This record gives sequence, structure tokens and C-alpha cells, in this order.
Amino acid sequence: MFKDFIGNLVIDNKEQIGLCYGEITASLNKKFRDTDSKYHNRLKVGSIGRHTAIKGVSDLDMLYIMPDGKWNNYKNGGQYNLLRDAKDAIKARYPKTKVCVDGLVVTVTYSNFHVELQPVFEQADGSFKYPHTENKGSWKTTKPREEIKAVAEFNRQKNKNLRRLCKMIRAWKNKHGVGMGGLLIDTLVYNFLKSTDEYDTESYYAYDLMSRDFFEYLKDQPKQDFYAALGSGQRVRVKKDFRRKAKKAYELCLKAIEAKGKDAAYDKWKKVYGRPFPSRPVMKNDALAFSEPTWRNTEEFIEDKFPIDIQFNIEIECDVSQNGHRKHVLSEFIRKGLRLQPKKELKFWLKGSDIAGKYDLYWKILNRGSEAERLDCIRGQIIEDQGSNVKTEHTQFRGEHIAECYAIRDGVVIAKDRIDVPID
Repeated sequence: MFKDFIGNLVIDNKEQIGLCYGEITASLNKKFRDTDSKYHNRLKVGSIGRHTAIKGVSDLDMLYIMPDGKWNNYKNGGQYNLLRDAKDAIKARYPKTKVCVDGLVVTVTYSNFHVELQPVFEQADGSFKYPHTENKGSWKTTKPREEIKAVAEFNRQKNKNLRRLCKMIRAWKNKHGVGMGGLLIDTLVYNFLKSTDEYDTESYYAYDLMSRDFFEYLKDQPKQDFYAALGSGQRVRVKKDFRRKAKKAYELCLKAIEAKGKDAAYDKWKKVYGRPFPSRPVMKNDALAFSEPTWRNTEEFIEDKFPIDIQFNIEIECDVSQNGHRKHVLSEFIRKGLRLQPKKELKFWLKGSDIAGKYDLYWKILNRGSEAERLDCIRGQIIEDQGSNVKTEHTQFRGEHIAECYAIRDGVVIAKDRIDVPID
């Protein structure tokens, strides 16, 4: 199961990503060195550089190493000018591509991913100075080579389990809408594997137990605002507390491990890691798999419409009312272990978001259970929000129903949240 799972996480558009890296590199080499090389003077960093990215990755990072002779042109207050010159060089060569200065980087946007370019000056110790444009400008230091080296060396020491577990945790955060940066994930996985020798010689067969132990490690972490990045020791910010969702994942792992060797194990691991986890193999004599259902399976999946690369957090809430009078929020019912009665009005709404800038919102309402099947009312279509950030529904029949919300920008799902709706 887990070997197939890792295979399903392989990036499927590597050639397209490589071409875009090459285009950007060539335009900068032409501008600053008068060459056409698509490979020299660049460094792939971030999850792509550390080889921990998975299918659907949309936030790509790249350093362009400036010629030493250009330092005097920018060293005194020229931070924004450097970013602008890099942007203009790319735009001049590829005028139809969306290119803009975005904070500390130049963002180059393609159809389903974007590259964040940082022009840098290499230092004698292998670190890089990069332009920081706030408060009249300054130069900051980054050490991505130390992070890349730490991942490569530790991955060898841990029988390739470091990178594989990093990829598995990315699938988990995409499934459950956990707004964690890639460097934070890689650092936490590194810290976990450093704390134990249990998996130094293990491989796929032990990944069920390794999943369980990692989420136990994650849920028991003390609350903190940042971690020291693997290799470089630089601060990695925690955007939002991940421990509650890690606790839920740990509990799901326990149930999946209990089902080991049974067909149910596949579905239980899917609840942890999502659709990339393989489905139960269908046998020729599997009558249930080939039987025609009496209801229409109308459920749609966001993965079939957009790549998923969760980078931010959104939170949805639901007001429960009857005859126009608000009674409670749904989270209170769930916290008290109560189930909703029929004829209630449900108003799902966007409670919070840490996403800067514009994005589109989509909703999915899925009915589950025998009653939904009997009434042929599974639903589950993905529908774009009409601009109000609100989705109104009504309780009609019992079952475990689901409401999901997706934030989408530049054709990529960058945040998601979900509420379970128990109706009696």
C-alpha cells in the first residue's frame, strides 16, 4: 500500500517545471551576463531543491546568483531596483507571462504553479545575501545549501525514509487543510527521525507504524512560534497550531493499523492521507465492486479540478437556525456531542483566513449514509461561491454529512476547511 502511495505522489509535470526554470534562468543570464545558458548561475531551493515536493506543488523557489561585479550597483539602497531589474529582464524575454515584484521576490506565474525568484549575491561561506525591501531596504542572509545538504545526508542515514515521510506529510496537510510551510514539515520530520532509531533500517512495510509515531510526536509538541530549520538553523515560522489536526491523524492511524490485512485498511488510510493513497484492489470475484448501485454517485473531487498545495489557513463556521431565529453555531453542537434535528437552516460562512490578496471560494456539500442513498441525494458537486462567502443549506434526513470550502488562487487550491454535519 505505502509503496504505491509514494508512487502516486511523484510530480507529474517535471518537464514543464524544468522548462520554466530554464526560461527564467536564460532571461536573467542574458540580462546580467550576456549568455543564453538555461542552467548556470541558478539554484533550485525550497521543496523542489530538497526533493521533498509532491504532485501538485505550486509554490516553486529559485535563487539566481548575481555576478559579484554587480554588487556595487545595488549594495546601497538598491534592493528594490535589483528585484525590478530581474522582473524587467524576464518580462522582456517573455512578455505574455505574468511577472511582478511581490515583497522580497519576483513572482513568475504560470497556469498551475508559480516560481518565486530571489536574486542573490553569494558569500564566501556559501550563504547568500538577498534584498529585503522594507524600511529603506536591507540585506538578509539565507542558507539553503545547508538545508539541502542536511536533507540529502540524513535521508541516506535513514534508509530514504526522511524524504518519503516528508512527502507523506504533505499529502496529509493537503487532505486536511493544514497550513504548514514545506520547510517546517521537513524540519519536523527531520527532528522526529533524529529522536528515534526505530526506522533507521525499515522501509515501506513499517510506514503504518512510522505514520502513527510521527503524528504522536507532532501532537505532543509544545506550542511554539517557530522552529530552527534543519541544516541552517534559521527560524521557520509556525503559521497556525497544527497539534489538534495531528491528534486526529494519530487516532485515524490507530484505526487503520487495527485493520491491517483487511480490505478496510485502504479506506482508513485514505482518511489520513487522502486520494493519493491507493484504493483497495478489485478482484474478479468481487461481486460488490461490480454491482450496480441504486443511487447516483454524484460526488466530485477537488483534486480532479485543481492541483492542491495548501499554504494558508481558512476557517468556516455554521449558524444553525429555525424559522429565521439563530439558535447556535454548529461547532457548539459538535463539541457537546449533539446531533441536529430536521428542518434546521444551516448557514455556512467564512469565519477567518490568513490569505493576503484575492482568491476564489468554492463549496462542496456531501450527503452520506443509507438515507442519502435511498433518496438518491448524495450531491457532492463543487460549486463556486457567488461572492457572499456564504452557503445556505437545510437539514432534511439523517446521516453524516460534510461541508467543505476551498480557497483557490491562480488555479491552485491554497487553503481548505471542512465541517462534519451530524443529522439525526
